Amino acid sequence: MSTAVYSRVVLKLSGEALKGEREFGLDPVTVAFVADEIASVFGHGVQMGLVVGGGNIWRGADYEAVGMDRATADSAGMLATIINALAIQDALERRGIQVRTQTSISMPSVAEPYIRRRAIRHMEKGRVVIFAGGTGQPFQTTDTAAALRALEIGAKALLMAKNGVDGVYDDDPKRNPKAKKFETLTHHRALTLRLKALDSTALSYCMEDNLPIVVFNMFKPGELKAVIEGKPVGTLISEVAPAAT
Repeated sequence: MSTAVYSRVVLKLSGEALKGEREFGLDPVTVAFVADEIASVFGHGVQMGLVVGGGNIWRGADYEAVGMDRATADSAGMLATIINALAIQDALERRGIQVRTQTSISMPSVAEPYIRRRAIRHMEKGRVVIFAGGTGQPFQTTDTAAALRALEIGAKALLMAKNGVDGVYDDDPKRNPKAKKFETLTHHRALTLRLKALDSTALSYCMEDNLPIVVFNMFKPGELKAVIEGKPVGTLISEVAPAAT
């Protein structure tokens, strides 16, 4: 692998992507693929944190739509992210990678509590840190949690691995075959466009500290490695990027 251009990153994984071809739950083949992709880049000059969603197990919005209290539904979703985190932890450890899972919801018999300085120290010692449980608060997405953790630990980029999407488009490419893909965007431009693929709160946090975001298709072999090496993959969102027209 060529030299990594990002010394420390947070990788945000879609929970729904982990179900593979199943209707819900975890697909072992997909989890193994994710672990292999991470293993292919880890230890080559990059420190890595992970944030994973829980949509393959629980979608709070669906239950809210049928009358469940939003805070309760979101709390259940946070627990789903911890299940996914433990599955990824196991897959990485079976590949010889040291992992520490930290949760924003206290459960000491399962994982460490999230402590910023401890997380940084784990990374400095060559361990992958999985941040589970979202932010620990309802009404916030795991995209927001990923942005917060990236800023807190001093990451050089937030890598957003979307489910079946290879970047940011001006419309849903699954519905509109003429949708235009952006190679680069500024944070402000992305906010102005109100793109559904990106959480506006997460974008705002990253914009304030000029944290680059790369939106790419994690599930294409070699794409994560290409992103880490700084190759033009997916969509780069950064204040130094020219605004797309």
